[in-house]
Amino acid sequence: MDDLDILEPDSLKGALEALLLVSSDPVSASALATALNIAPGEVASLLAELKVEYEEKNRGFQLREVAGGWRLFTHPAFHDQVERYVLSWDTQKLSQAALETLAVIAYHQPVTRETVKGIRGVNSDGVISSLVDKGLVRELGRDPQRGQAIIYGTTAAFLEKFGLRSIRDLPDLEQFAPDERTRQFIRERLSGRSIASTLDETDEELTEERDLLDADGDPDDELMIIGNATDEEFDE
Repeated sequence: MDDLDILEPDSLKGALEALLLVSSDPVSASALATALNIAPGEVASLLAELKVEYEEKNRGFQLREVAGGWRLFTHPAFHDQVERYVLSWDTQKLSQAALETLAVIAYHQPVTRETVKGIRGVNSDGVISSLVDKGLVRELGRDPQRGQAIIYGTTAAFLEKFGLRSIRDLPDLEQFAPDERTRQFIRERLSGRSIASTLDETDEELTEERDLLDADGDPDDELMIIGNATDEEFDE
């Protein structure tokens, strides 16, 4: 008989802790159940008990369910001490441009580069590429309605880093608005109608620029404008 078959509840909790400590990614209850040769329901109960125990004893770590699995995290109350000891947030922080772009993608996914540009009001191609490199955003496919443009969405790593179980757990942005005018602005920015109108305006502006360039008869100028229309405000 396997030793795990006769482990007491407290020993099973210890085994769960050991598995979580050596796991670099969130682990599902079913995977933990298979490793311990017990029922998934029993694992779920033990994880819930551990979560409460850590909270009641004010431990330096927490057990959270994120991105479809369970993982241990350092307690936010000790963030300053952890930051000073092992982290270098100066090099790991996302820039303001990256945070804005990530928020647009998270709240409006699946989304194209042009839609992100329409919402932010600035070309975000470079920022999106950076977020893809960081593993926070991924390509979901192509949009046949917009010339097979690439559509983007967030990743499991995004959920993990922001402590979310799913996209449904994203907070309502309107609750952070200081007044009704700002709340209305948020509603418009997150509505398809507003985005579509913004994109139409962008298309009209580009058409006018092309007409002017064609009148001047210098196609190199057009290439110069397009080449300079990049977002330089993100950090690698």
